[in-house]
Parts: sequence; C-alpha cells; structure tokens
Amino acid sequence: MNGSVLITGASSGFGEATARRFASAGKPVILVARRKDRIDELREELSAQTQCHGIVLDVRDREVVENTLADLPEPFNNVEVLVNSAGLALGLEGADAVDLDYWDTMVDTNIKGLMYCTRVILPGMVSRGGGHIVNLGSVAASWPYPGGNTYGGTKAFVQQFSRNLRTDLSGRNIRVTNVEPGMCETEFSLVRFEGDQERASSVYEGMKPLSGSDIAEIIFWVTSLPSHININQLEVMPVTQSWSPFTVHRE
Repeated sequence: MNGSVLITGASSGFGEATARRFASAGKPVILVARRKDRIDELREELSAQTQCHGIVLDVRDREVVENTLADLPEPFNNVEVLVNSAGLALGLEGADAVDLDYWDTMVDTNIKGLMYCTRVILPGMVSRGGGHIVNLGSVAASWPYPGGNTYGGTKAFVQQFSRNLRTDLSGRNIRVTNVEPGMCETEFSLVRFEGDQERASSVYEGMKPLSGSDIAEIIFWVTSLPSHININQLEVMPVTQSWSPFTVHRE
C-alpha cells in the first residue's frame, strides 16, 4: 500500500487498535474521531512510527464530513484504505420501552456516518483505480438478541451496504470487506450502559472475549492480501461465544 489509511472512530476500541496496527507497519494514518484530547494524544504517540494526521470530527455531521474529508492535506489525500469503525450501541431496552434518542443516535452514527464518509472518500479511489473499504459490522446483523433491535438493524444495513458497494464497484479494482465481530471487550459496553463500569464489566464475566487488537489484526490482514483477493464478509466470535437455541415462550 502506498496511500494513507483513514480510520473513523479512532479514539478508542477497534479504531484506535487499527490505527496502532497500521502505524506499526509504517503506513500513514488519518485519525478521525470526536474526542480531541484522545486524537491529539494518539497522533503524538503514533507520529514516532509513521506520518499521522488527526481530525476532530463527528461523522453524523454531513456538511462537516464533506468539507473536511474532501480537502485532506498532502501526503494524506491519497486514501487507499478507509476503515469505517465509528459506531455504537445504546441501551438494551425492548422496542416498546427504548428511548427514541438512542435509536436516532445509532442510525445517525452507524448508518448515516458510514455513508457520508464512504461517499466522500470513494470517488478518489475510483479516480486512482484502486482502494479498499473496510466496514465494521457485527454478528448482530445476522443473529438477533433481546434489546438488540435498532443496533442489529443498523448492522444489517452495513452488511447489505457493503455487498451493494461491491456490485457498484465491479471492474473498478476497489475491494470492500465487512468485518463482523462478536463479543469484544472495548468501550462498547461502557458506552451502551452510559458509563456504568460494573454493568459493562459483567458482560464479559467468566469468558474470554475478543480484543480490539484481535480485530485490528484481521483488518490489517484483509487489506494486506494480494489485490486480486477480496474478503467479502468475515464473521468472528471468541471461542467462548456461540449461538443459543431459539427462544420458545410457553403458556
């Protein structure tokens, strides 16, 4: 890879781990996230390994995304890999009781934010005749669970959007990969439960979940394969996670 790697949601979790992995290989990285303090700290750290550019940005803001990502400075304006990692889940309430603000935030971030960033970066890849888009989905796209309602729906969108991108880009030499992690111990549950550390930690009690670095290694691998190979979709769970029997309600 000769171009840069743009990573959304780079201030924590999958995004931060992915930035570290590409930086360790000497790839120029663009860190995109909302939290300026974290972006500044990570940029300073990774600059010792590679060229690193930080952008404080909320992917939900279409106008700012368009204006900012369309005008990247050299040598970062040749984006070869886009990692759409920004995303979140909020709450575990049933659809009859959930806060509608949670639904709006998940749709705006997981769906619209991913679309906005892809739409801005993709034309450059097309004009240069190559690139790779990696979308962070979830096993929730295929396997429902109580309280997963809109979160699972947003990740089902990511799954289908990734597949349709592949068809749109036929013959353009651009790869698209949807990586779908299962249980992974990052800030995911802490965000979902609004900072309740005890409740977040209990999600992973007694089992060994995936880590952000596990997923980062997978992302690095799929983008490092020979250019004629496209990993369409990769679902990954920890060994300690599997499927449950169907729920049957009995009177």
